[in-house]
Amino acid sequence: MTLSQDLAYAYPEIVLALGALTLLVVGAFAPKQTALVGGAAVLVLLAAAYASATQPFGTAFAGGLISDAGATFAKVAIYLASAVAIPLGQPWFARRGVRSFEFPVLILLAALGMGMMASSGDLISLYVGVELHSLALYVLAAMHRDNAKASEAGLKYFVLGALSSGLLLYGASLIYGFAGSTLFPEIAKAAAGGANTGLLFGLVFLICGIAFKVSAAPFHMWTPDVYEGAPTPVVAFFAAAPKLAAMVLFARVLANAFAGASEQWQQVLVAIALISVAVGAFAGLVQKNLKRLWAYSSIANIGYAVLGLASGTSEGVQAMLVFMILYMIDVTGFFACLAALSRQGRAMETIDDMAGLIKEKPAIAMAMTVFSLSALGLPPFSGFFAKVFVFKAALDAGLWGPAVAGLVGSVVAAFYYLRLIKAIWFDGSPGAVDKPPVEANAIALVAALFAFPVVIVALGWLSPAAERAAQAFGLV
Repeated sequence: MTLSQDLAYAYPEIVLALGALTLLVVGAFAPKQTALVGGAAVLVLLAAAYASATQPFGTAFAGGLISDAGATFAKVAIYLASAVAIPLGQPWFARRGVRSFEFPVLILLAALGMGMMASSGDLISLYVGVELHSLALYVLAAMHRDNAKASEAGLKYFVLGALSSGLLLYGASLIYGFAGSTLFPEIAKAAAGGANTGLLFGLVFLICGIAFKVSAAPFHMWTPDVYEGAPTPVVAFFAAAPKLAAMVLFARVLANAFAGASEQWQQVLVAIALISVAVGAFAGLVQKNLKRLWAYSSIANIGYAVLGLASGTSEGVQAMLVFMILYMIDVTGFFACLAALSRQGRAMETIDDMAGLIKEKPAIAMAMTVFSLSALGLPPFSGFFAKVFVFKAALDAGLWGPAVAGLVGSVVAAFYYLRLIKAIWFDGSPGAVDKPPVEANAIALVAALFAFPVVIVALGWLSPAAERAAQAFGLV
């Protein structure tokens, strides 16, 4: 295959790389043109999404990069979610005196890494994608440099991220040593009929490294502190696109490289899913800070996504993809609400702060209620349909016990969502709420429309698209 053919399969990555490098130079010579850089970055992301949707299918760079329906589905969603993060984040930083052109450039670099993760065809491209997006996220977490909590969040994320990268790299080296290749199809041949002891050890370490990236328990320890300390728009980005990218990478590794060892990795995934649901449900009960509370909510919800993947079927991958898209909308909308809310210039980040919000800002109060009920999984909101997909896939695969345990965890978690709704609707307001910024208000309300029953219509195209994407992973 010629270089030009290889590059044709990598158009989205090329667009993002050239866009990030160009805007970095523009920002360096015109550091005050932050709005220009941000607007251009959004256009680059939209161009990358279009390139992903229209590019041909195939493999490039000796199998290291895969372009298929699964990669296309994930990359379009990732790039669109990344594009939303820029108009949500840049004005937020500007209001706090942080006018930095690096923010949109870092979003572009993170999106580039996430796109590579979704298209990985071997262990090398997997690791490059993971590290490229992780390094950008470490800096984004500490972007608000004058804030001690943000600096602490960035440092914690970096240190624990380095540990997870070590686990992932050690697992990859073991797999390479016992399979004799870094390519997923060659690893699949070595794992056909079940992984030997060496491959199994490597797979477990690889799963642990990826589980850290998606905040799955017991590798979740960074999530509450980083969510609480990082800037709110950055958390909105953290909680959405990177989680989808890592879950798609999870599916690609297990389906493309270890399909023959499904009975072995299924046990590991079921354990991770149940621990995540339990930790997210019970630890969230005592949280007062909403960013920490939604950190535990994300841990529990990743448990449901992993449960869908644990079914080991194409239906399970489809359920995971549908779940992650709908969850991304909920979590982005909720953190957009938090970014929009303040009293006398002080951010509203606790349950008590939300007291009486329905009287002060009814539109945002309604939106937060919708996101909470959707994350809870109450019909007719989008989260209900997301969980139906996951539980159906688990039941069809014979995972009755884990499905019932997941349902119990969802009931337990209902307490902290309902406690927030009670504060919003029934508690007395401690004071007037500041006028919300236009961009955060708009993003929150648009996301609420998708979380509301409108999504029933959206499922008419989302589910078939996820089904086509899931079939590309090759599971039955």
